[in-house]
Amino acid sequence: MSAISGVENSAVVVLKRAVELDGSSRFQESLVCYQEGIDLLLQVLKGTKNETKKNHYRQKINTYMDRAEQIKRHLEQEKEEGKYHNQIKIAENATGYSYENLFKPYLNETLSEVWIEDPYVRQVHQLYNFLRFCEMLLKGPCKVKTIHLLTTKDEEHGKNQQISALEEIKQSLKNYGVTLEISFSSSIHDREIRFSSGWVIKIGRGLDYFKKTEGRFSVGYCDFDLRPCHETTVDVFHIKHTKKT
Repeated sequence: MSAISGVENSAVVVLKRAVELDGSSRFQESLVCYQEGIDLLLQVLKGTKNETKKNHYRQKINTYMDRAEQIKRHLEQEKEEGKYHNQIKIAENATGYSYENLFKPYLNETLSEVWIEDPYVRQVHQLYNFLRFCEMLLKGPCKVKTIHLLTTKDEEHGKNQQISALEEIKQSLKNYGVTLEISFSSSIHDREIRFSSGWVIKIGRGLDYFKKTEGRFSVGYCDFDLRPCHETTVDVFHIKHTKKT
C-alpha cells in the first residue's frame, strides 16, 4: 500500500466517524472529525497526479467543507444564545473514552485556564487520573497556564499521600510553566470542569470513570482508549464567561 493510499484510508475512517457524529447531533465532535478528514484529503489531493481523481477529491473536499462551515455557524449561534448542550452517554464497559478522545473537541489555542471541581481526587488511582488529565492539557493545542483544583481532603490514612502527590504534581507542572492552585472543601459534591474558553463539562463520575483492569499486564492498563468504563453521563455546555473561583 502506498503512502497516499494509507492517508486516504485514514481520511475515509475519520470522515465516516464525522458523518455518524453529525447524524447523532454531536456537532462539536463531528466538526473536529470533519476538519481532520478534510486535512487528510488535502494531503491526498496534493499527492495525486491523475486529473480525474483530483477533481473527485476536490468535490469531496468542497462537500465536507460546506458541511463543516454549516456546523460551525450553528455552534456559534448556539453558543451566542447560550443554548449549547451536548450529552454523551458512556455505557457500562464501553471503551474509546480516554481523556484525549473525550475532551479533544473542546481544546483549542484559546484555552489558558482550567477549573476542576471533583471531591474524589484522593486515592492513588484518582491522583493518577488527575495527573493524566493535566498531561493531556500540556500536549496542546491549548496554552494552559493555570489549573485550579478544588477537591476534598482525605482525612483517613491516605491524607499525607494525597498532599504529597498533589504537591509533586504541582512542582512537576511548574517545570512546564503551568501553575497548579489547590483548594480543599468538605462540602463539595458536584463534579465540574470549566475551561476559560467557555466550555463547561460535567461528568457524573468526575475523572474517575475508568474501571480497574484485570492485571497490570492486561490490555487497557496503559492505553486508556482500551480501558473499560463505568456507566456515566457527560454533559457539555458553553457559556460566555467562566466563573473564577
